[in-house]
Amino acid sequence: MPGTAANGTRAIALVGPAGAGKTSLAEAMLFAAGATDRLGSTANGSSIGDSSPEARQRGGSTEVNLYNFKYLDDEYALIDVPGSIGFAADGARAVAAADLAIVVVDPDPARAPLAAPALRMLDELGIPHLIYVNRIDQAHGRIRDLLTALQPMSVSPLIARQIPIWDGEKVSGFVDLALEYAFKYRAGQESERIDIPADLQSREIEARTHMLEQLADHDDELLEQLLMDETPSREKVLKDLARETGENIGVSVLFGCATSSWGVRRLLKALRHEAPAPQSSATRLSVADPSMYVFKVLHGSIGRLALARVLGGKIREGSDLKAQSGEHTRAGSLFKVQGEKTQKITEANPGDVVAIAKVDGVKGGEWIGSGKLPPAIDIEYPARNCAFAIEPADRKDDVKLSGALQRLVEEDAGLVVEHDEANHEIRLRGVNDEHLNTVIGRLKRRYGVEVKSHPPAVGYRESVRKAVRQHGRHKKQSGGHGQFGDVIIEIRPVSRGDGFQFEEKIHGGSVPKQWIPAVEDGVREAMVKGPLGFQVVDVAVTLVDGSYHSVDSSELAFRLAGRLAMQEALSAAAPHLLEPMHKITVVCPSSATSRITSAVAGRRGQMLGMGPRDGWTGWDRVEALLPEAELGGLEAELRSQSQGLATYEAEFDHLAELNGPLADKVIQQRVPEPA
Repeated sequence: MPGTAANGTRAIALVGPAGAGKTSLAEAMLFAAGATDRLGSTANGSSIGDSSPEARQRGGSTEVNLYNFKYLDDEYALIDVPGSIGFAADGARAVAAADLAIVVVDPDPARAPLAAPALRMLDELGIPHLIYVNRIDQAHGRIRDLLTALQPMSVSPLIARQIPIWDGEKVSGFVDLALEYAFKYRAGQESERIDIPADLQSREIEARTHMLEQLADHDDELLEQLLMDETPSREKVLKDLARETGENIGVSVLFGCATSSWGVRRLLKALRHEAPAPQSSATRLSVADPSMYVFKVLHGSIGRLALARVLGGKIREGSDLKAQSGEHTRAGSLFKVQGEKTQKITEANPGDVVAIAKVDGVKGGEWIGSGKLPPAIDIEYPARNCAFAIEPADRKDDVKLSGALQRLVEEDAGLVVEHDEANHEIRLRGVNDEHLNTVIGRLKRRYGVEVKSHPPAVGYRESVRKAVRQHGRHKKQSGGHGQFGDVIIEIRPVSRGDGFQFEEKIHGGSVPKQWIPAVEDGVREAMVKGPLGFQVVDVAVTLVDGSYHSVDSSELAFRLAGRLAMQEALSAAAPHLLEPMHKITVVCPSSATSRITSAVAGRRGQMLGMGPRDGWTGWDRVEALLPEAELGGLEAELRSQSQGLATYEAEFDHLAELNGPLADKVIQQRVPEPA
């Protein structure tokens, strides 16, 4: 049933692999709806607001973009989601509250696996969706081969809505199986309706029968009609298509070419009849009262804005709102967003996707509203496996950098800033190198902060191999009271992972009890940087004896004596280097598994096992142990071996002994501690 203004704005998300043409399709939809007078692109700038320099440099979107348009009196909010895995975290949030998603794919069956992450995300979130096969003018081969390649990645059956009309080796139009009409493409214009070509009539009957049989799997009335050789009405077929799309039990497949506007109006008409109304999303997300799902925070020329989907009722400027965190706030100015442009509004209606100001305490991924709030949406974000250590190129920008990073972390769900005190590093942690390089570009463009970056320091540690007894004495006389502390300690290695242990076995008060904690403090200070240049771990220390002076002994003297004894003991106890080992879990298409395992082995990886990825047909799961020193660049290598599809998660597992030339090289290259 066509939407109406009373039903609210329907939010449509464009998802799919990088390079499939999502932004081009957004431009074509806006152009077909009359919202713009020219077809733009990522490369030459959006027709209604220039894309960012980072997007133009990459030739693909790096941020979620929002557009609004009206088609045949129905209101739509279009959410253009980046396809690259590096920018997927924000995209997942934006899609979560959409009414329907359009998965944009390439016509080449060999590239079908690229759509797997998007299709699985939609199935997991329960978002109704359809597939738009873009660049049909570049197709070589049968559409059914593409559907065969795509089907294992979709929980629901794929329903071919069209079959192509070929003119030699090029597609020149299509037959709509629901309407039983044929159309010839016309660049930049609505397709021309024509008679179904005679040589396609039998193929059309075969394809339509298959489509009806798929629909009949969920419609007993239609099944009975087919068994009785009755022809179902066009209205019946369209109603079933709309129902199966809305209930997410069928995925319609349409095709066209966005840059030529082929099939775009047909797609818009399909949305008009089949895209669920906002109330459907409100029901799915358990929205009862006026609520806004904040999917992104932006800092721009008009301050901090929260991008949000409105469901369950109107939200007005000045409304009292409560966040999931419990914080109360008041709605500031409301804006409709059109690319980089904003238009102020006084109220947001159900279904609207808007920007809202002055909700400073609200974070991305939160609900805010005027009544009972819906439950949080469970979203699986990509792992943040890539890290750069950064520092401002100009030391005067220290404070400026801190503020800029805080804003960027608020905006980007995939970005984390870490402060590594041990190595005196600020670390940017993100999804991959492409993601972090884009963040560094934004730092310079938006905030005027240029940074230098390098791989972060590896968390090497050192320990000892043998037990040692060591005497340490601190004695100093410089007039007046002197300093005197005298201790004997025993150190020994402990099992890996047992950490540091300290005890005392003092007899006869040779070291007064009030100064024993100072000895431990001195020992700990010596362990911050051992004889090899790294933090010492897995050592047990026992204070066994010592002496003191009734006047010159002090807490300071015994701390310094403890440090001296520990430093000398560590050097004598056969120190050795430890490197951190991480357990990694790689998921990848089965076609790439052998290349992935070779890449891991080439980085000193120890294979732990492999098998099918749960719930993913044609995908594998590979587990291995890998030194932290070998993680740098791993994500990029895995991508290069798997059409950009392999991803991994890593977590620290244990410290392992490192010997030989590799250890010698690490020790020689260790960075001196800053003065």
